[in-house]
Amino acid sequence: MLSFDVICIGDAKIDIFLSLLEENPNIHLNRDTKELCVAYGQKIPVDACSLQLGGNAYNVAVGLAKLQMKTAVMAEIGKDEFSQKIINGLQSENVNTDFLLQNANSPSSFSVILSFQQERTIFSKHIEREHNFSFDGISTKWIYLTSLGNEWEKTYELTEAFAKSSGSKLAFNPGTLQLLTGYQKIKSVLAISDMLFVNKEEAITILNIKNQISNNELLISLQKLGPKIVVITDGENGSFAVNEKGEFLTQAIIKTAIVEKTGAGDAYASGFLAAMLSNLPIQTAMKWGTINASATMAIIGAQNGLLPRKEMEEKSL
Repeated sequence: MLSFDVICIGDAKIDIFLSLLEENPNIHLNRDTKELCVAYGQKIPVDACSLQLGGNAYNVAVGLAKLQMKTAVMAEIGKDEFSQKIINGLQSENVNTDFLLQNANSPSSFSVILSFQQERTIFSKHIEREHNFSFDGISTKWIYLTSLGNEWEKTYELTEAFAKSSGSKLAFNPGTLQLLTGYQKIKSVLAISDMLFVNKEEAITILNIKNQISNNELLISLQKLGPKIVVITDGENGSFAVNEKGEFLTQAIIKTAIVEKTGAGDAYASGFLAAMLSNLPIQTAMKWGTINASATMAIIGAQNGLLPRKEMEEKSL
C-alpha cells in the first residue's frame, strides 16, 4: 500500500511562454472589450520565450512537495520526447509518478501562453485521453481533483467513489471544461467536497448568477452545495473564505512586481492545503496561499516561484 498526504488528479503538460513587447505597433489591447489584437499575417517579435512544465495537477503537486508534503500525480500524458521531460520534472521535485499513464498513440498536451502587460492569454489543446486511472493500492489523506480534458466524467465518478470508500478528504478545483458543462455534471463532487477552490468568475459560473452579489454571498451559496470550506480568489481584492462554522475570513494580496500570472491559483491552493495538512488555522492557510501565489507571479512559469517550507514559514511570520 502506497500512502500519501495528497494525490493530485488532473493535467500534466508542457507550457510555452511568449512575452510580447508592449511597444510593438502590431499589437493592440482593447481594455473595454478585453481583446488582444495582433496584426494579421505579420511576423511578431517577442521579448522572451521559454518552455516550462505545467498543468493544474502538476503545479499543485510540486507546490505541495516543496512544502514537504508527500504527493503523487495521477494524470495521462503522451509518449513522445516531451513526456519524459514531464516525468523527470516531477521526480526532481520528489513527486511520485507511479500513477502517470502514458499513451503511446498520442502526444503530450501543450499550452501556449501569451504574456502582455502583466496578464496572460492561454491557448490550450486538450488531447483525447481515456483516463483509465486506478486507485488500487493507494492510501491518501487528501485528494486534489482539478481540470481534465475530454472524457473527464468517469474519472470524476471514480474519484468520488474512492473518496467515499476510503474516507480520504477531497479538495476540488473544477477546470474550464467542467464548468462549461454546468452545475449538474459536477454537483455530486461538490456535495462531498471538504474544500472548494475557485476564483470569483468560476464561482459565478457554478451558481449561474446574473446579478452582482457580494463575495460573502457567493461563499455561502457555494457552501450550500456541499463543500465544508470554500475559498474564492478575487484578483487584487484578495481571497475570501468561509469555514465549517459559517465564519468569513479575508486575506489581502501581497503587492509584488507581476511578471506573469500563470499558476497563481495553483500556487495558492498548494500553500493553503499544505497549511491545513500542517494543522494550521484557516487564516494562516490563506496567508500561505497568498504568499505562494505572489512569489509565483514574480517569475515566468507556474512552478519556478513556488516556495520551499522554510522560506514559507519565514515569510508568514
